Amino acid sequence: MAYTMKSHSGAKKRFKITASGKVQSKKEGNNHLLTNKGKNNKKSPYGKVVVWAASGRVKSLIQK
Repeated sequence: MAYTMKSHSGAKKRFKITASGKVQSKKEGNNHLLTNKGKNNKKSPYGKVVVWAASGRVKSLIQK
């Protein structure tokens, strides 16, 4: 019987693989300690960013 590794549940929640194969994640810096940050610092970390450095590792964690 073939054994299949489980996908990393933390990586599944944090990253998304696009149709073209790129890895997307949420921008950091907007979860806590927001009272000390200015308006522009709180507006800038919205949206998604493409992960370049560890994209191969992330793909291997998700696609098992």
